Amino acid sequence: MSVDINIKITDRNGVTHEVVAPTDMAMNLMEVVRSYELAEEGTIGVCGGMAMCASCQCYVKSEHQLPEMTDDEDAMLAEAFYVEDNSRLGCQIQMTPEMDGLEVELAPEM
Repeated sequence: MSVDINIKITDRNGVTHEVVAPTDMAMNLMEVVRSYELAEEGTIGVCGGMAMCASCQCYVKSEHQLPEMTDDEDAMLAEAFYVEDNSRLGCQIQMTPEMDGLEVELAPEM
């Protein structure tokens, strides 16, 4: 069964976008941002979603229970700029029904 979820993404200009994301296409948050063109081309998902560049870093504003951070994601955030306590890599947040209502803000471009 196909389920679409609603998420709020604040872009790097401070504009909040309410978008609909499918949960049946194995998409992650970084891919949703790219599909809606909410970040300038070439500034997000530079590594293709491999947790190797931090260009998709975002700040999670809602109280969602996210999957445990992998060692790769943790290591990448340890080297990234503008990291906050609520920083995650968008490429590591899968669009699942549990993510309905997720609110994130894109970190500044590095």
